[in-house]
Amino acid sequence: MQRFLRGVACISLLLTALMFLLSACSAAPAAFPSAKAASTPTSAVEMELDLTPLAQSPAVSSVLLPEASGELVYKNNTAAIDASNTEMGYVMVRCLVPGEKRMKVIVTGPGGTAYTYNLARDGAYAVFPLSDGSGAYAVAVYENAYDSKYALVLDAKLDVNLKDEFAPFLTPNQFVNYTDGSAAVLLARKLTEDVSDPLKKIETVFNYVVTNIRYDYELAKNVQSGYLPDLDKVLSRKKGICFDYASLMTAMLRSLGIPTKLVVGYTGDIYHAWISTYTEKGGWVDGVIFFDGARWKLMDPTFLSAADDDSMVSYVENAENYKAKYLY
Repeated sequence: MQRFLRGVACISLLLTALMFLLSACSAAPAAFPSAKAASTPTSAVEMELDLTPLAQSPAVSSVLLPEASGELVYKNNTAAIDASNTEMGYVMVRCLVPGEKRMKVIVTGPGGTAYTYNLARDGAYAVFPLSDGSGAYAVAVYENAYDSKYALVLDAKLDVNLKDEFAPFLTPNQFVNYTDGSAAVLLARKLTEDVSDPLKKIETVFNYVVTNIRYDYELAKNVQSGYLPDLDKVLSRKKGICFDYASLMTAMLRSLGIPTKLVVGYTGDIYHAWISTYTEKGGWVDGVIFFDGARWKLMDPTFLSAADDDSMVSYVENAENYKAKYLY
C-alpha cells in the first residue's frame, strides 16, 4: 500500500509536464505578431530531392541505433526495463501486457530533473535518454489507477557511467524518432553528401529546414497532449510546430554523427522547443543555432521560418531570452 501511494503521489505531481509542448508550440508565433514571410539565410534554397536511390542503398553506417540486448533487465509481469546499454546514453522500457489503462515512465537523473513520458502498451521497447550525464538514475513505470492517479508497477535504480558526454545526444528516442531508412536521415545524407566540414553540415541542415518547413498554425490550435513528431510526415507536408522543427533538425544532425540536444524550455513566458549542437570547433552552442559562415549566432528555426523582422532576429540571437528546462 505504501508503494502504491508513493507512486500515486509522485505521478500526480509530474503530470503537468505532459502539457509542456502544447502551450509552447501553439503560442510561439503569437509572441511576434509582426512576423511576415520567412527570411532566407545564407545559401538557403528550396529543394525538391529524389531520395529513392538513397532509400534503396545499404544502411547508413554512421547512424547509431539503440538496442535492447537483454544483458541487464528489470522486469515483472507488467513491464520490463532494459538497462544493458546505459553507457550509450539510453534506457529502454516496454509494457508486457495489453490493456486500456495508460502507462507512464519517469526517468530521474543525478541533476534531480524528472522526465515524464507516455508508454504504449504494444509490447515494443521505447527509448528514453539519460540526459543528465553520468550518475545515479531512477527509472519508474506507472499504470493509471483512476482519474489522474497512477500507481508504481516497476522501478530500477541505475548507476550510469556514460561512454562520453555526447552519448545521449547521438541516438534516436521517443521525441527524436528515426531509423537508418527514415526520410530525415536520407535527406541529411543527400544535403551533405559533398560536405565534410561539420560546421557546414549544420549550416546546410539548418538552412534547409528554415527555408522549406512552414509553421502549421492549424496543428498548433488542435494538437493534443502526448503529441510526438512524425518526422517523415513533417517532411512530406513541409509543415510543423516548434516541436517538429526541433525534432527534425535534431534527427538529421544526429544521423550525421553530430551531437545535438532537443531542448525544451521557456522563451519569455512561452514554453518552446529548440536545439543545441556540438562541434569540436565551436563546442556546445547552448541555444538554437545558426552559423552564417563566419560566426555562430543564436537562432530559432521556428521563429526564423515565419519572420523577417529585425527585432525578431535580435530577440532570438540573445541567449538570455531562452531558458532550458529539459534535454532530449
